Amino acid sequence: MTPRPSSSGPDPEETATKKAAAKETTTTGKKATAKKAAAKKTVAKKAVAKKAVAKKAAAEKTVGKKSVAKKSVAEKASGSRAPGRKASGKKAVPAAVRPVETPASPALDAADRERLLAGTHHDPHTVLGAHPVPGGVAFRVFRPYALAVSVLTGELRTELRDDGDGFFSGLLPLGEVPAYRLLVTYEETVQEAEDPYRFLPTLGDLDLHLIGEGRHEQLWQALGAHPTVHEGVAGTRFTVWAPNARGVRVAGGFNFWDGTGHPMRSLGATGVWELFLPGIGAGELYKFEITRPDGSRTFRADPLARRTEVPPATSSVVHASDYTWGDAQWLARRAEAPAHEAPMSVYEVHLPSWRPGLTYRELAEQLPAYVGDLGFTHVELMPVAEHPFGGSWGYQVTGFYAPTARLGDPDDFKYLVDRLHQAGIGVLMDWVPAHFPRDDWALAEFDGRPLYEHSDPLRAAHPDWGTLEFDFGRREVRNFLVANAVYWCEEFHIDGLRVDAVASMLYLDYSREPGQWTPNEHGGRENLDAVAFLQEMNATVYRRVPGVVTVAEESTAWDGVTRATHHKGPSGFGGLGFGLKWNMGWMHDSLQYMSHEPVHRKYHHGEMTFSMVYAYSENYVLPISHDEVVHGKRSLVSKMPGDWWQQRANLRAYLGFMWAHPGKQLLFMGQEFAQGAEWSEAHGPDWWLLDPEYGAAADHLGVRDLVRDLNAAYRATPALWRCDTHPSGFAWVVGDAAEDNVLAFLRLDADGAPLLAVSNFAPVVRHDYRLGVPDDVPAWHEALNTDAARYGGGGVTNPDPVKPEALGWHGRPASIRLTLPPLATVWLRPA
Repeated sequence: MTPRPSSSGPDPEETATKKAAAKETTTTGKKATAKKAAAKKTVAKKAVAKKAVAKKAAAEKTVGKKSVAKKSVAEKASGSRAPGRKASGKKAVPAAVRPVETPASPALDAADRERLLAGTHHDPHTVLGAHPVPGGVAFRVFRPYALAVSVLTGELRTELRDDGDGFFSGLLPLGEVPAYRLLVTYEETVQEAEDPYRFLPTLGDLDLHLIGEGRHEQLWQALGAHPTVHEGVAGTRFTVWAPNARGVRVAGGFNFWDGTGHPMRSLGATGVWELFLPGIGAGELYKFEITRPDGSRTFRADPLARRTEVPPATSSVVHASDYTWGDAQWLARRAEAPAHEAPMSVYEVHLPSWRPGLTYRELAEQLPAYVGDLGFTHVELMPVAEHPFGGSWGYQVTGFYAPTARLGDPDDFKYLVDRLHQAGIGVLMDWVPAHFPRDDWALAEFDGRPLYEHSDPLRAAHPDWGTLEFDFGRREVRNFLVANAVYWCEEFHIDGLRVDAVASMLYLDYSREPGQWTPNEHGGRENLDAVAFLQEMNATVYRRVPGVVTVAEESTAWDGVTRATHHKGPSGFGGLGFGLKWNMGWMHDSLQYMSHEPVHRKYHHGEMTFSMVYAYSENYVLPISHDEVVHGKRSLVSKMPGDWWQQRANLRAYLGFMWAHPGKQLLFMGQEFAQGAEWSEAHGPDWWLLDPEYGAAADHLGVRDLVRDLNAAYRATPALWRCDTHPSGFAWVVGDAAEDNVLAFLRLDADGAPLLAVSNFAPVVRHDYRLGVPDDVPAWHEALNTDAARYGGGGVTNPDPVKPEALGWHGRPASIRLTLPPLATVWLRPA
């Protein structure tokens, strides 16, 4: 292995000249001793070093082994006088009356050598570097593969003794540790460098205290790899939490992936290991070489790495961001209204496959324009955190603090978020704190024992995905995850986190058979540690980052998912503190209803109305997500019965119903233009369906035009979102017309201004269909009709304003008669 050449280093001839001049000031007796030592050194140099290094050694006079020669060098370095030499007006103290101090041996003892070689030393800084000892200052250097090491102090150079196995030492009779650098000779190069073991720790007491307490809310600023200037020297601080490790070393491209010479020090009971490496900057690859309790070694990626190699490579990358944000205006107004009282229409995107092959920066030129044109208020990005297997879609994370390198570096991802914000589009991100994969270079048994995962194998193993569950009861693990949630919001300006697989976290018996789980301390099946973690995460994120929203993908009827954490419910638990929750019940029931042939729908009418029984139990999002259009579930349009025309009509009617129903909307990419095939991460949406050269392109463009108009009408109609989470914002007109397959309801804003939504899920036109309405609206006009010809429908509309009649109907004082198009949804507003 040949270390990289250094651009700096002393000129051999200049150094030799200075040494020759210094030699003339010594006494005759010292000359003889120094010459003899120099001759011996020259012979040794010629045997092991290249010609240039040997010439330098022959021209220089290094410090001799005898104490007389050492004392002379020390005097010259400090400007002191030789023994017995008089100063002006003063007498020298005779040597015979001064106390004699026995010099200490500078060499490491056998135990320290063995621990350093084995990678099990907890505090290498106490034995390496420069340390005051009896007789002066001991210098000890551990540089495997070096041929020689010298200490440079000012203009003087002192060569250290080669103690074997890469250890070098020397004793200089100095009164205090000087400023110094090292000159290291390898086979083909000479490097001048700082000594990493001369520096104080880079982490302060407050950081260590917060880490120990599990309360460091900006953990990423303390742990990981950080380019910094420490004690006036530029380099990188490496820190990692590995409490069970017998030793930790840093390995990377800068030491040819041999961490032997770069052992880290343990910072007390926190389990944190630290090392500042001068001269290392952004872009360097690295891992931690951990000696496990059984003595074996493992190379691990940094859990808090902010950048990684492109998979399948697994190294961490030292990163320093220099991105300048341009979204101050967006952030300033983000907190003006809470999410549940504002319009939110979400376009779910898998970035690697939306337009395959595009980088973050290329996506930034296309995605904001596309989403903005369709009128969505937000995008939701499927997990962007680094993951080894693309087929997991990002849901099996190994780099929790690093955007995937497949599409660019972290600053490139910031650019994408920035451009979306500047286009007026919020950014939600899927976040996966439930579990992590078992890859042996990542988090699993990170330091040789269960650390991030639970120590109980039954609690650690996720039964569905072959992964490991986090130990939410361990404060350092909770800290790792809570800080991670804050990290994405603060560092990347993410506007919200959609938390994946919450149900699997909340229940000890989730997907487990009897005997495979242990009840909690109260005998129940609730995972109390996970409850506490989610409450802490939500409370911390909302406190630190105004205007963000957290969204739970929670598929059960857990009480209080979106209730405040300090408000206890009937179960005795405080709320989990989420802002919104995915309404999985509505999604399942409504899709089940739509999959039936219209002739059978009257028997399943309750599947469309039951959601209103619990609509205000939580703050809901209506999700038609990626999970519903993969693995044999078929795309959204393909779920619909009938021929191609009926399938599209059913889809349009369903989207109209969905946008009018209480709750926020989420639609997965490709469904906005009625893609017929299931989504695949290998090729993404079938954009060719929109190509004008394709014969049926108009069918798909019509559905996309409908989505655009739905979003425009939705955003312009406060009745559809202002009171989304309050019963006053909804009123049934008719919810029991099962024989007709008709549903009609009013949406109301805070001032009572209405929107009337009517869905006819039968394939027949219903003429003069009477509906009860309020008597204070003089006329209604059609604001949207999913059967409009421009959407690909039959064009059955109500073109003229519809005036109420003084005929009570459906329990209301007035009524109107409408023409209901087949398989369609109609919205009407006061004229």
